[in-house]
Amino acid sequence: MKKIIFIMLAAFAALPSAMAQVYGANGEVIDTTNIYKDRSDSLEATVFVSRQAGNYLSKVKPVRTEVISAAGLCKMACCNLAESFENSASVTVGYSDAVTGARQIRLLGLSGTYTQMLDENRPVMRGLASPFGLSYVPGQWLESIQIAKGASSVINGVESITGQINLEHRKPTDEKPLFINAVLMSDTKMDFNAASSLQMGPRWSTVILGHVSGNIKSFDHNHDGYLDDPKMLQFNLANRWLYYADSGVQVRFGVKALQDWRRGGQDGYDHGSYIGIAENIRSAGGDQGLYEKLSGQAWGSDITNRSLNGYLKVGIPLNEDNSQNIAVVADYSYYDMDSYFGATKYLAGQHSAFMNLLYQNEINDSHKFTIGLSSTYDRYDEDFMRMVPGNGHGDLFGADSGPYMMISQGGGRTFTDLMNAGVFGEYTFHAGEKFSAIAGVRGDWYNGNGFKFTPRVTLKYSPVDEIVLRANGGRGLRYATPLADNIGVFSTGKAFVGNYGSHTLEDAWTFGGNITYYFPFGQNTYLSFDYFRTQFAQQMVVDYERRKNCIDFYNLDGRRSFTDNYQVDFNIEPVERFTVTATFRYTNAKIELAGKGLVEKPMTSRYKGVLNLQYATNLNKWIFDFTASVNGPGRVYDFMADLKDGDGNLIYKNGLTPVYPLLYLQVTRRFKGVDVYIGGENLTNYRQKDVILGGVRDANGHVSANQASFDASAIWGPLMGIKVYAGMRFTLWKTR
Repeated sequence: MKKIIFIMLAAFAALPSAMAQVYGANGEVIDTTNIYKDRSDSLEATVFVSRQAGNYLSKVKPVRTEVISAAGLCKMACCNLAESFENSASVTVGYSDAVTGARQIRLLGLSGTYTQMLDENRPVMRGLASPFGLSYVPGQWLESIQIAKGASSVINGVESITGQINLEHRKPTDEKPLFINAVLMSDTKMDFNAASSLQMGPRWSTVILGHVSGNIKSFDHNHDGYLDDPKMLQFNLANRWLYYADSGVQVRFGVKALQDWRRGGQDGYDHGSYIGIAENIRSAGGDQGLYEKLSGQAWGSDITNRSLNGYLKVGIPLNEDNSQNIAVVADYSYYDMDSYFGATKYLAGQHSAFMNLLYQNEINDSHKFTIGLSSTYDRYDEDFMRMVPGNGHGDLFGADSGPYMMISQGGGRTFTDLMNAGVFGEYTFHAGEKFSAIAGVRGDWYNGNGFKFTPRVTLKYSPVDEIVLRANGGRGLRYATPLADNIGVFSTGKAFVGNYGSHTLEDAWTFGGNITYYFPFGQNTYLSFDYFRTQFAQQMVVDYERRKNCIDFYNLDGRRSFTDNYQVDFNIEPVERFTVTATFRYTNAKIELAGKGLVEKPMTSRYKGVLNLQYATNLNKWIFDFTASVNGPGRVYDFMADLKDGDGNLIYKNGLTPVYPLLYLQVTRRFKGVDVYIGGENLTNYRQKDVILGGVRDANGHVSANQASFDASAIWGPLMGIKVYAGMRFTLWKTR
């Protein structure tokens, strides 16, 4: 399989992709599918260089949308998508565990699995791709990121429970035949990106995107015997094409392939040896000598991910002014994950297909509607087998849970088909620039769950030029993939209980609004406040607290689960070329756990504040960026509440994580076609202590993972300390 992937990587270097979202002066979506747009970026375009805001709230878009521009993506190293959100209080980024290096985001206080990720309006990072998907989008491949809160358009499906994050890639029609970015960090991580946009006549254009990253070595700064960051090596290649006919027909297509290898935990982990010893213990009905031998083995994770994606977009105008058109969007992805965690194996594959057929009619400046058919299909192939220490599970497994026994869970290969298909319609009304309304509805059939009706509405009102009011709300639905959605559960010695093998159709309603005041002085100076509430009717609950040394998977089934999210944003340019951006977010997240009642959702930060300062000298020759954030407390799991440090003091006073700061700094010197930058991350050198919990510590303080109480998934803060980096961006502009 590895050889096949590498052959594909080489072959697809000669193949296909690109797209972009267009809004009119009133904020209406001109082309939701990104098939059509004015060719202002065509071969005859003129290049203008101007200073661009890094992060800002869009004034024209009907949904509350934060935009991270190309300039914003350069404020930090931004080696991948996860690192692009450090300047945003809307999105919180953390680790899923202390072993795999998987990054996760939170929007509106909920896991990123409830945020619909879009690659230029195609759904991506679904199912198996969700744990590591953020690491597979190089920041320097992107032109911008749009973060839309709440329920939005129904055209791309209804998996956007808390919002949508849309990624805009570099375009085939870009005026940059060559772009190169290279970064080297103090932790030995290296990151290299290349992009080449080529125009081959008036009709054809293409962009080739390449990426390779990895680290020479990994470190154990806290001396707990476990690597702070896994050893990694990633290859990523994409090719996007655009064909533009004289008739106005546009065809966009492309492919992307990647391979990622990562090994974390203790050095020397060999999954074959570890699983083999555990199997012998289980088949022997328990064996003290073998059990002690297993406890002396290095524990870790060994993960190889491979992915292949291809898509096609065709847009056909039905009249000369393009007010009527039809479009077809098709997307196929294959994702393969071979993962081992101690004596657990999870070998899984996912085939995903997405199809959208749309008809759009812009009747006049005030009225427009879109109708269509769409379908999403996922086929999961999962081979799951988990062996955990028997000691500590007597209440569940009885005689099979002796002190020198291994409990086996799962085993066998399963195939699951998940599908939904339906029709949708969306109507847009504009009353000049004062008022707009978008009403959408979908009717979908979900296999095993029947017909579901999904309404959504968006309102925007601007009583005066300086004030914009927005409100939106609607229903969201998504199939849960419990093991992939919560990959951190593998980094524990806990037994799994409940329906961890099922795919619950999660159901939630999100409502909210936003008011933004644009000051009549300065450029892009505003004060904004928004509130959103998400309430679940059905949810897959992953409960660490119901039973000791177990992780319980069960459906919400009538219990309560809701999140209230408040945020304030302020942006000002007090003097020319000096920008100040300040944001503060407060989250009230509650869930009703079985046998426990309504409690604060564990490991969820109550608040986050971000301050970003940027100053540029004349002609942007020097650019200085400084970001400071403060991260608020969150409730820890019950089994963490009584943990004590070496002096006998409680680590988590009042059962809460501590408040901690993070500081980032970057200085960029721009030359003709070349940017050189140096920077530092986590300059306070703040790190979470005691990231490896439970187990038995040896004389060196190292934890044996072969214990039911072992847990490396209780992560709430940074795992890596201070990092410094140096990088270079080279841009070759097209000459006439």
